Amino acid sequence: MEYPPLREYGLIGNDDRCALVSRHGSIDWCCFPHLESPSVFARILDAQRGGHFAVSPTADYESNHRYLDRTNVLETTFETADGQATVTDFMPLCNGGEPDDDRFQQAIYRYLECDRGRVEFDVEFAPRFDYARTEPALERTDDGVLATGNGERLQLAADGPLARTLEITTSTTATGTVSLEAGEQCWCWVQYGGREPASSADQERVLDETKRYWREWVGSRDSAPDSMLERWHEMVIRSELVLKLLIHHETGSIPAAATTSIPETIGSDRTWDYRYNWIRDAKFTIQSLHDTGHTQEAREYFEWFSDIARTDPASITPVYGLHGESGDELEERSLEHLAGYRGTGPVRIGNAAGPQQQLDIYGTIVQAVYETMQFDSATTITGDEWGAVRDIVDHVCNHWDERDAGIWEFREERRHFLHSKLLCWVALDRGIALATENDLEAPLDAWLEERDAVREAIEERGFSEKANSFVQHFETDEALDATALLIPIYEFLPPADDRVQATIDAVLERLTTDDGLVVRFVDSDIRRDEQKGFFLCSFWLVDALVLSNRVARAREYFERLLEYATPLGLYSEKVDPETGQLLGNFPQAFSHLGLINSVTYLTRALECDGEVTPADFDPENVETLFRRGDSPGT
Repeated sequence: MEYPPLREYGLIGNDDRCALVSRHGSIDWCCFPHLESPSVFARILDAQRGGHFAVSPTADYESNHRYLDRTNVLETTFETADGQATVTDFMPLCNGGEPDDDRFQQAIYRYLECDRGRVEFDVEFAPRFDYARTEPALERTDDGVLATGNGERLQLAADGPLARTLEITTSTTATGTVSLEAGEQCWCWVQYGGREPASSADQERVLDETKRYWREWVGSRDSAPDSMLERWHEMVIRSELVLKLLIHHETGSIPAAATTSIPETIGSDRTWDYRYNWIRDAKFTIQSLHDTGHTQEAREYFEWFSDIARTDPASITPVYGLHGESGDELEERSLEHLAGYRGTGPVRIGNAAGPQQQLDIYGTIVQAVYETMQFDSATTITGDEWGAVRDIVDHVCNHWDERDAGIWEFREERRHFLHSKLLCWVALDRGIALATENDLEAPLDAWLEERDAVREAIEERGFSEKANSFVQHFETDEALDATALLIPIYEFLPPADDRVQATIDAVLERLTTDDGLVVRFVDSDIRRDEQKGFFLCSFWLVDALVLSNRVARAREYFERLLEYATPLGLYSEKVDPETGQLLGNFPQAFSHLGLINSVTYLTRALECDGEVTPADFDPENVETLFRRGDSPGT
């Protein structure tokens, strides 16, 4: 089997479990019991050894897939010479019945229905526990096959004629066949852990409950502002649903992506595990969740990083496990037995970024606290919380002028990165605002002095007359970095400042393709130039252009960015501008956060007839894009 391109995959899931389903009906990535747990299916990382659960016609076919309206329920339609059939895939969510039983959700349901003619399906069940380090033992059960190994259990069950045909064809693989005539249906499903699979009579109810859950969570389809284009509306809804799939229901944390080790470039060793929560995502996550009206999720996420902020600032790490594990505990290891996506390794689990010093994390925490208090009037800052914020700002005062690994987590180099200094300024500026606006005790004279010092350093050492742009770090006159686009977004300088406009022009000239794809950096002395477009940076460019009142160009680039999404509306981390091939872990939360935020900027610009200022995006002046309706959507 060849490796399908990422754009041929759909994502299903619930709470903190996800699975990737190809357009060919194969589940090629799934981890149980949690998203960051070892995989049970990992064919996306090794076509031969990784493991899969496939349902597809025995005859040649054409296929396509779509999500049921406003849900994470995936339909794949297969058309053969003899007929047409649909496979519906989902992971259960239930509004009633067993909401408190986490084991109920550790399942994948597959519903086969023949729409016309006759279609025969092959089913292949090949689980591989612990990232395919454990080959399971299979045994036949009354209605399916039980796989055990390494203390784990995964049971395949089916109804009707499919259950009778299931057989163990090799020591680690079971197969079955079912032929369906028009109007006939069949269920099959897998259940992880010790729980027995549900009876077939319950499946239809569970499907209905799952669809209802997603539609109630998204809300009414008619709640978008009149100025928002319908296509933008649909893409934001899909991005909301992706983020909800990734949000951990127990802790409120959000991983960067659902996968590990999908390479940034085919043939490159830049393969990382993104199933963890990066602190730097906080500002954009809070903004996106509030903009789409999901105040509960925003509050839970706020509480998650507020707990982290209460520790010694020197102990705060850039990345955390989804259950709160410190980055120091996320040991990075390579799985040498797996070939990697399209033969590109190594396959990594864990992440070595945890122990790095990344000074930007402090600014994102303070900014997220500041924005949360502006967005959510019900949120107040307690004494303990303010003490934690004050400690962070004091820490920034003492350490802002140190070198660090930067936002792109360079593993061998330390520099005075402009983005890190910018976020140190944000920590000081928002800390001062929180103290003065809420009458909180703080050493304001010291903070004001250090804020001025950071500003002076950025303006004097971060802007290059030679490049006529803000640059990647203080030690260069040439290296350009897309993070400079954040200068007006964080309100360090007004968009109309000549240096900001010159920087945007430099980004357009040196980092941007004709289609509006932005690479992260060029002419850096740290790493060779990148050739792949980075979706988040591309959305930053849209935002900076809107703030600069270059709305027509921002809209043009945004529309082109929409064309790079998969047919299902999903984004990875990066894209090859020449081929359109998606690269990096998938789907990528940061890319979808960027899309939501860009729609916010563009919609607001249209409401203001294209003449905007940063004040137009102050939470006090902006209603959420999607307001929950009085009655749930259906």
